Amino acid sequence: MYCDRCGEPAAEGDHAACRAAREMEPPRYCAHCRRRMVVQVTPLGWTARCVAHGELQPQSGSA
Repeated sequence: MYCDRCGEPAAEGDHAACRAAREMEPPRYCAHCRRRMVVQVTPLGWTARCVAHGELQPQSGSA
């Protein structure tokens, strides 16, 4: 698995800054395959799409 903000392996390094940033912004990388996602931000939220894994949307309670 990969960090959905920086794209680096989630098990390596400290991702505290990534987790903090993700409270305010959408993911940028697919957590499954590390591909850069197509992200659209609107006044009502965001969507992110990986070419291999499809579309992600914010979960309830998330940004």
